[in-house]
Amino acid sequence: MKEKFIPTEPAHLTLEHVQVGYNGKTILHDLTFTVHEGSMIAIVGPNGAGKSTLFKALVGLLPLQAGTALIHCQPIGAFQGCVAYVPQRAEFDAGFPVSVLDVVLMGRYSRMGWLDFPGKSDLELAHSSLQEMGIADLAQRSLRDLSGGQLQRVFLARALAQQPHILLLDEPFNGVDMSTQETTLQLLEKMNAQGITIMVSTHDLNMAASKFEQVLLLNGRVIAFGSPQDVFTPHHLRQAFGEQMFLMNGAALIDECCPPAVEG
Repeated sequence: MKEKFIPTEPAHLTLEHVQVGYNGKTILHDLTFTVHEGSMIAIVGPNGAGKSTLFKALVGLLPLQAGTALIHCQPIGAFQGCVAYVPQRAEFDAGFPVSVLDVVLMGRYSRMGWLDFPGKSDLELAHSSLQEMGIADLAQRSLRDLSGGQLQRVFLARALAQQPHILLLDEPFNGVDMSTQETTLQLLEKMNAQGITIMVSTHDLNMAASKFEQVLLLNGRVIAFGSPQDVFTPHHLRQAFGEQMFLMNGAALIDECCPPAVEG
C-alpha cells in the first residue's frame, strides 16, 4: 500500500467566490477570504448565518456549489486527517454503545489503513489526549453515561488525537460548565501556539472580542473579517444582526472591546 503523504507544515486556507448550500437552497454566497497558518479565529453571526454550513463544507460534508476552497494549496480532502471538526453536541448520538476510548481512537482512523487496527502509538496518543482534557479516568465509560460537559471533552480529545493542522469547533461553549469552557480555551491556546489553525463558531461576542485575534463576521456572506476592533463596529454589527440586536448588545460590546479614543 502506498504511504499517504501528510503535510508537516501549518495549514493556510483560501476561499475564492465559494457558494454552499443544501436541498437546493444556497446558504453561503460568494465567500472570499484567506486564513493564514496558525491563526485563531472566531466565526460570529446570527442563527442561520451559515457558520455550521461553512465548517461542513471545509471538511467535505457539503459540496461546493461554486468557487474554490484550498487547504495547503490543494482542494479540500486532498490530505486526510488535516482538518478536525467538532460539531455541536446536539449532533452527537450520545446513546451509541461505545466507550470513551473508542471514540477518541476514531481520531486516528484517517492516519491508518482501511484494515489496520490501532497500534501502540495510537493508543498512547489517545490516552494522552484524554489526560490533556482531564478525563483519563473515563476511558472505559460509555458515552451514554456522560454529562454534557464530559461529552464535550471527549470529542475535543478525539480532535486532539487526530493531530490536525486546522481545528474547527462549532459552538463548543454552549451548555458546558465554566471548568470545561476554561479547559477548552487553554487547549485551543496551546494548540495554536504549536502552529495549528483554530476556527471556532460562537454566539458570545464578548468572548470573540477578548479571546481571539481575528473575527469573521458572517451572515450568508462575509460582513467583515479582521481584528475585533475592525470587525465589531456599529455598521458591521447592524449588517449582521439587524438594528434590534445591535441596540441590545452591540453598543456594550463596542464600549468594551473598542473604547473611544481619549482626546487631549
